[in-house]
Amino acid sequence: MSHSEAYSESGFWDKLKKYAQVAGSEVIEKVLCLYYAAQRPETPAWAKTVIFGALGYFIFPLDAVPDVLPALGYGDDLGVIAGALVTVSLYITDEVKQSARDRMKAWFGPKSG
Repeated sequence: MSHSEAYSESGFWDKLKKYAQVAGSEVIEKVLCLYYAAQRPETPAWAKTVIFGALGYFIFPLDAVPDVLPALGYGDDLGVIAGALVTVSLYITDEVKQSARDRMKAWFGPKSG
């Protein structure tokens, strides 16, 4: 199964909620930017494929470095997320960034965004 096939809406939100504090706000905000960019109708299919591949990797239980290892486990996830962000950066609009900040504030309070 490819990582883009591993992506599911429920799996995404479950992992994000479960590991939000462990992964850290840096990872979570970047993941949310990708998620909200993928929700936009203006984002082309090729970019959504990149995004869903990265998000699938994020939620896939078997990745290069297990997420249960403190401080190390999310390093590979952050690398994949950062690569996807660079690739689809044209579609990470101010609106997308604001949606991510709003979600961060709702979860972690005003200091998170």
